[in-house]
Amino acid sequence: MISHDPVDDGSHVILSSHSNQFGSAIRINWGAQDPLERGPVIGTISNKTDRNVIGTHGGSYTVYRALSIASGHFSSDHRPDLTHTDPAVAVEPQPSWFEEGRIVSLDPWGAHTNVVFREFLDQGISIQPTIAITQAHLTLPEIHGAIEAERLSVDGEIVTESRDVRVTKIAIDPVWHLPSISERFKIKESTLRKTLFSETGGMFPELVTRSDLKVWLPPIGSSTAYVFGHVADLANPERELTCRVHDECNGSDVFGSDICTCRPYLVFGIEDAVRTAQRGGVGIVVYFRKEGRALGEVTKFLVYNARKRQPDGDNAATYFHRTECVAGVQDARFQEFMPDVLNYFGITKIDNLHSMSNMKYDAITAAGIRVINRIKIPEDLIPADARVEIEAKKAAGYFSDGDTPNSESLRSVKGRDLT
Repeated sequence: MISHDPVDDGSHVILSSHSNQFGSAIRINWGAQDPLERGPVIGTISNKTDRNVIGTHGGSYTVYRALSIASGHFSSDHRPDLTHTDPAVAVEPQPSWFEEGRIVSLDPWGAHTNVVFREFLDQGISIQPTIAITQAHLTLPEIHGAIEAERLSVDGEIVTESRDVRVTKIAIDPVWHLPSISERFKIKESTLRKTLFSETGGMFPELVTRSDLKVWLPPIGSSTAYVFGHVADLANPERELTCRVHDECNGSDVFGSDICTCRPYLVFGIEDAVRTAQRGGVGIVVYFRKEGRALGEVTKFLVYNARKRQPDGDNAATYFHRTECVAGVQDARFQEFMPDVLNYFGITKIDNLHSMSNMKYDAITAAGIRVINRIKIPEDLIPADARVEIEAKKAAGYFSDGDTPNSESLRSVKGRDLT
């Protein structure tokens, strides 16, 4: 039996791959100081003539929205009601918002939609925020342990009587300005567009047919910043600032897998960020959705199997090689984008950077942000099976205050079997 199709009303599909099919949309002048001159990012699909970007809001979740519409559970012309959605804490405009090339992968005005673009909203144009700011309490067993060990104290302001941690959370959707991204990677914009089009299976034809559209909303995960203390202090170089920039690792961060140092290092960074806030500074942890070095969890698990089944067993000498054999590249995260979030907050100095990654450090300092101290993960927090990872990374140039492992010592660092 064929059921009624709630969407198929006989109307034809209107493609957006050529500009002459639509009227004149609001122009985006990336980097303009006046938000009205800069223009809003309009990626909603309720009225295609208003759109001024490639792609649509929601990143990878757009597929689920489409499925909901196709099944009749969601209205295709829905417009968000933004009443009471304004940021719980304001992030004020920073000089870095308007410096050419400083922010290329997010919209700094993304949290201000309901205010600075009110006149467009009142005209009936559907504009959706790309940044949302709220406040919450974090309940972490490791924080409870730090309190019991007297490394942290209950102060009633940052750490509550119930041993929760007060935090400001900022969710940031990706908004890519293609000309600026091509400049940052030192490639032609046409090359960038053609490659993005080809390697996404032709998903976005506008990348090659609509050179007038300069902004793309890519179908990738968002980033989230967790701020401990006052958000405004992030831009104050007189305040001590502790920072951890962390790339997603579902197995360790959520489920506690011991093959890597991700959760221990993440929570160590959170603890130190809280401690910094308690002594009058500010802490920030930025969580990027780049699972498996942006290669994905399926690829990561394939690499795990390859590492542990190789003839000599899992060892630090072949750690990166096994990834490259499976994925074709050791790392696809491209940390060049990462400092954009720090620039969004106006950060110019980091007193304590919780990262051993040379790629992250190089990207941060290349963005003009000064780093005073680099903090490595304490030895007692490294799981036994993660020794392979940490020694291989040290040999590859990751920060360490000890000797760099040589090839012979790397071969002797073994992980357990696939059991």
